[in-house]
Amino acid sequence: MKFLYKHKFIVLSVVVVSLQSCFVAKDYEQPDIVNQNNFRTDSIPQDSLTMANVSWREMFTDPVLQEYIEEGLTNNIDIRVALQQILYAEAYLKQGKAGYFPSLTGNATFTHQELSSNSQFGGFFSSLDQYEISGNLSWEADIWGKIRSQKRAFEASYLQSVAAHQAVKTKLISNIASTYYQLLSLDEQRKVTEETIENRKNSLETTKALKDAGNVTEVGVKQTEAQLYTAQAILIDTNNQIRLLENTMSILLGKEPEDINRTSLAQQSIDTELKTGVPAQLLRNRPDVIQAEYGLVNAFEMTNVARANFYPSLTLTATGGLQSLDLGELFDTNSLFATIVGGLTQPIFQKRKIRTQYEASQAQQEQARLRFRQAFLTATKEVADALYNYEAATEKIEVKEKEYNAYDTATNYSEELLDNGLANYLEVLTARENALNSRLNLINARYTQLNSMVNLYEALGGGWQ
Repeated sequence: MKFLYKHKFIVLSVVVVSLQSCFVAKDYEQPDIVNQNNFRTDSIPQDSLTMANVSWREMFTDPVLQEYIEEGLTNNIDIRVALQQILYAEAYLKQGKAGYFPSLTGNATFTHQELSSNSQFGGFFSSLDQYEISGNLSWEADIWGKIRSQKRAFEASYLQSVAAHQAVKTKLISNIASTYYQLLSLDEQRKVTEETIENRKNSLETTKALKDAGNVTEVGVKQTEAQLYTAQAILIDTNNQIRLLENTMSILLGKEPEDINRTSLAQQSIDTELKTGVPAQLLRNRPDVIQAEYGLVNAFEMTNVARANFYPSLTLTATGGLQSLDLGELFDTNSLFATIVGGLTQPIFQKRKIRTQYEASQAQQEQARLRFRQAFLTATKEVADALYNYEAATEKIEVKEKEYNAYDTATNYSEELLDNGLANYLEVLTARENALNSRLNLINARYTQLNSMVNLYEALGGGWQ
C-alpha cells in the first residue's frame, strides 16, 4: 500500500514538472520607449548631471519661499492624501508577502440533532449531541509562480503609490514657487502703476496750467485725466489679482486664505546651471513616468496570475482536533481525530471566466504600456517647452529693456517739447501709454523667465529627492 502511494506521488510530481516546463511566470523587462535621437534640447548642455539632482533648497534660495515650501510639504491636503494612499498600498504589500504561508482557521462547534425513529440511528438514539474543537490548515504550492506574481503585483502597486506621492510633491513645490514669483511680479507691477498714477496726477495739474496758458485745449486736459483713470483701473485689477493669488497660495499651504509675506522680484535669482541630462534619466527622475512604469509592472504580473489560472493547482489540507458526544470526554485522548488531503485541481469548464480574465489582463497590460509611453512623451515635451520658454523669455527681456528705454526717452522728450509748445499733445499721451505698457511687459518677461526655470525643474523631475 505504501509503495502504491509513493508511486502515485511520483507520477503526480512528473506531471507537475512537465506542466511547469510549459509555463513559468515571466520576468518583467522594461520596454524600449526611449529614442535618444529625438530629444530636443538644442544648445542646452546634456551630461550625466541634470538639474533634477539639485535639491529644491539649492534651487530656490529665497528664505521666505523656502519656508513656504516646507509648510506646504507638511500641510498640503494633496500630499496628505497621497501619504494615505501609500499606507493603503502598503497593507496589500504585506498581504502579498504572506501569500506563501499556509492559512489556519480554528473552529468550535456544538451540534444537537433530533433523530427520526426510522433513520439510520433513530432506533438507538432519539437525539444526538456532538462537541468539536478543530483546526484547519491549508496550503497551496506555488508551482506556476502565481503567488510570486501576485506578490510582485502588490509590490509594484506600493511603489506606484510612492511615486505618485513624489509626483504630488514635485508639482506642489513647482506650484508654490510659481505662485510666489507671480505675486512678486504683481507687487512690482503695482509699484510701477502707483508711481504712474502719481506722475499722471502731476501731469494733469501741468496740463491744466498749460491750458490756462493757451498751449493746450480742454481736449488735452480730458485725455490726461482719462489716462489717470486708466492707470487707476489697472491698479484695481492688479490688487484683485494679488488677493486671488494669495488665496491660491494659502490653499497650497493647506490653510485658510490669509496675507502672504514675501520679498521682491529684484532679489530673485536662480543660479543653477541649465543641464537636462540624457533622455533615459527621465525614466529615473520623473515621478509620473516612474508611476506609469510601476502601473505597467503591476499589469504585467497580473497577466502572469491570469495565465496561471489555466493550470492545475496543488493544495494540501490538514484538519485535526477533538470530537466527542460527551462534553466531559471532549479533552480525552480518544477524542482526537485528524485528516490530511492532498489534491490537484484542474479547471475544465468555467463558463469562459478564466479565458476572459486572461484576455482582459492582456488588454490592461497594453493600456499600461501605452500610458507609460505617453508619460515619457509628455515628459520630453514639457522639458523642450520649458527650455524654449526660458530662452525666449531671456531674449525678450533684452528687447523689452531696450523698448522701455526708448519709450521712456520718447516720453521725456515729448513732454519737454510740449512744455515749450513744440509738440503735439497726442504724441505725449501715446508715449506715456506705451512706456507704461512696456514697463509692465518687462516685468512679465522677468516673471516668465523665473517661471520657465521652475517649469524646467519640474519637467526634469526635480524636487522630490
